[in-house]
Amino acid sequence: MNKTLRIVFMGTPDFAVASLDALVKNEYNIVGVITVPDKPAGRGQQIQQSAVKQYAVANNLHVLQPEKLKDEKFLSELRSLNADLQIVVAFRMLPELVWTMPPLGTFNLHGSLLPQYRGAAPINRAVMNGEKETGVTTFFLQQEIDTGKIIFSERTAIDENENAGEVHDRLMNIGAQLVVKTVKAIEEKNHPAVSQETLLHNIELKSAPKIFKEGCKINWSNDAQTIHNFIRGLSPYPAAWTEFQGHDDKIYNVKIFCAVKEIAVHNSPNGIILSDNKTFLKVTCTNGFINVLELQLAGKKRMNVQDLLRGFPISGTWKAL
Repeated sequence: MNKTLRIVFMGTPDFAVASLDALVKNEYNIVGVITVPDKPAGRGQQIQQSAVKQYAVANNLHVLQPEKLKDEKFLSELRSLNADLQIVVAFRMLPELVWTMPPLGTFNLHGSLLPQYRGAAPINRAVMNGEKETGVTTFFLQQEIDTGKIIFSERTAIDENENAGEVHDRLMNIGAQLVVKTVKAIEEKNHPAVSQETLLHNIELKSAPKIFKEGCKINWSNDAQTIHNFIRGLSPYPAAWTEFQGHDDKIYNVKIFCAVKEIAVHNSPNGIILSDNKTFLKVTCTNGFINVLELQLAGKKRMNVQDLLRGFPISGTWKAL
């Protein structure tokens, strides 16, 4: 192992911690960790450190938390680390003067099989679109986001009932091992660098734009498979949501975390809520029903549907809007 290779790691959430941990356990020389500044979060607005910072501090790694990546003080400190290689996992877009700094370049771990699902939400979008497989890719950064030369990729199947959180956790661990594999290959000067342009022939490119709350509302006029994929692709975060309208016209905001599809012929309008008030709650949609299994009313905790129905009876005609 070449412990003289000087590495700067950049990342923020748990997804990045797994890769940083794998590098540390493989005894790589992490000379600096770049992450976001501490910020208030949650109801109490307590100051929170990123998951990457918490790990770095616990492992006595040098941490930098720049507000702006073009700040001259930060750039000067980054230069002083004399990194040979930079690794980016779930961080933010880097200015060119940062990613071009180390002599061996900067590579990124992305949660898709590039060139598919370039963008901020590759895992969610793949599940929402009903993909049967996905993966992770390491690639060298270049000017356009997620377009650099591919080093390695690793595939994994997506089960038809898996949610984005489950796929995320599996990719997090697969990705950590791929990061180590990539560093070893770069270290040995024996790695591929495949232009994504060579992979674009005769394929339909699917993108992975950032997800916003307004885009998470369920459209009950869609078919059961589409809604099922939509719910699991947004679970557990940010979560698909809808509005339940009671027979008294009161509106309840509801997040749905888990559901199963039921293909069936029915004569009801889309969005009608059916329940026996004990064991099930399902909503009509095109070509069938969505059986809701786990949900959360605004201001309440997440619960399974049986627990909800014990204290929240669905009587009369209810609709999902």
